Amino acid sequence: MAEDVNEEEFVEEAPLSAEELFELHKEEINAAFEEKGFFRRMKDMFSGLSKPRSSAEYKLARIELQRLIAPLAAILLPTLGVGILIVVTAVTGQNKQTIQVDIASAQDDETPLEDQQEPDEPEEQTPPEEPLDITVDTPNVNVNDIVTPQATPQNEPVSVKPASQDSVALIKSPITMRSMTGSRSPGSIGRMTGGGALYGDPQTEGAVLKALRWLKKTQQPNGSWKPQPVSNTALAILAFLAHGETPASKEFGPTVEKALQFLIESVTMNKAGQPTFKGTDGNEYATLIATYALCEAYGMTRNPNTKFVAMQTLQRIVDNQSPTGGWDYKINKKSTRDDMSFAGWALQALKAGKMAGMHPKGLDECIKKAVKCLKTRNFKNGGFNYTAGGGPTGLTATGCLAMQLLGYMNEPEVKSALDFMREWKPAFSSQENGKPVGAKAGGALPGHNPQYYCYYAAQCKYQAGMCQGATPANVKTWQDWNVAMKSLYPRTIVTLPDTIPGPDGKPRRIGYWKMDKTEATCQAGGDTMATCLCALQLMVYYRYLPTTQTKAARANTEPDDSSTKDKSKDIDVEVDI
Repeated sequence: MAEDVNEEEFVEEAPLSAEELFELHKEEINAAFEEKGFFRRMKDMFSGLSKPRSSAEYKLARIELQRLIAPLAAILLPTLGVGILIVVTAVTGQNKQTIQVDIASAQDDETPLEDQQEPDEPEEQTPPEEPLDITVDTPNVNVNDIVTPQATPQNEPVSVKPASQDSVALIKSPITMRSMTGSRSPGSIGRMTGGGALYGDPQTEGAVLKALRWLKKTQQPNGSWKPQPVSNTALAILAFLAHGETPASKEFGPTVEKALQFLIESVTMNKAGQPTFKGTDGNEYATLIATYALCEAYGMTRNPNTKFVAMQTLQRIVDNQSPTGGWDYKINKKSTRDDMSFAGWALQALKAGKMAGMHPKGLDECIKKAVKCLKTRNFKNGGFNYTAGGGPTGLTATGCLAMQLLGYMNEPEVKSALDFMREWKPAFSSQENGKPVGAKAGGALPGHNPQYYCYYAAQCKYQAGMCQGATPANVKTWQDWNVAMKSLYPRTIVTLPDTIPGPDGKPRRIGYWKMDKTEATCQAGGDTMATCLCALQLMVYYRYLPTTQTKAARANTEPDDSSTKDKSKDIDVEVDI
């Protein structure tokens, strides 16, 4: 008989509702959505990796490891890098090299232009009402009576702080390497050249300021100066730049800007398709002088428009050098006349261009050929001649300065030329008592303006007398010249009753130097040319022109590979505070 069955065992249980199911699995559901922290995930991962490879825990741990690789790398790699850096620093610190740094004195700082006060200029006698026609003879200076000039007292400023610092260098680095000689920071008169503070004085600087203000007063509306607009404008620009005046200057900025714009807009092409200047003279002296001025302007302003024009005319000078290494009128490539006067301006332009960082094609080879021409074709009987094969003349100073500027100041020809010019003194007349002025044989050529030669001679004597290792003879020659120059030029400037406002708004006197009307060669430039040449001589102490840097523009004979230099030597750094 069948066994009795308990009916209760077959009672079907009612299905659970959603709420009951949620409550039943609540903990499992919450665990699945739980946001674990980084360290909890790390713990679970390492725990899972210890499980059998076929287990779910191990597989989940591998997935978690892949997810955590990036965060782990972000922590471990920087930590490792810091550790390596600490070790390297500790090791190299034992062989640390001390860098010698010279801190400039705070007294060398320049005061902002608006906070400066211009020193009173020397009082002048009121000129007569009638026009003054000055004839100046060379001062009778006894060389044996000359004494070494004394330093200007510190409480008497040598200069009027000609311009703000940013007028020359748009960005002035606080660190200046001493090997970068010739820095031009307006307001630091003579600091880099070593001579300004010892040899200039308020009288020379007062004369310079009268001349610059006269140039400002006589500038034409188009930015030029009469009667030779291109050459006179270029010479005026050189005079302003030598004083540290650029378009950024407070008093003379607009004058310089208009003058530069005039030269830039004057560039044109000649019939041969070569760059020249509208209104240049027939022999194109003006083209060379204008190129020189533009190169100097670019070196001090870094204006790209100035560079564009200067590069064109510089390239023409290089391309049209004669086969023998010189230059001749009209920048004629075919002529071998090798005119020393013409070449003087060409070489000044090339030096200025190279110092400003402009390197037209063939520049170094051009300089080498020019120096060879100076030494072999333009030098004879102890001095430099006017044209190839001639005898020494007043242009001895031109050839001498050219070689000095190009880095050949120790050549025997330069030493001989300095001896030839030993007794020269500044003068306004080429004749004194019926004899040529200032030379042993020939001197300044009769019928020529001696200021043209004095412009070169002042620089030659300064370069030779103020350079490192100067001979006692060259030191004394420069001092003798300077005594005569300081006596002659401030005394002979024609001071006018007219005035113009100075930087402080006060009226300032103006003046100029007269061109000797009996001198034939430079009459075309007139009083403007004479004034610029005299002013440039009085600024020889501190000229800001890059051309006057002590770093020479010598042609490169060997590649300048800094990697071959001994890097173990101390680095000498000057810091301008």
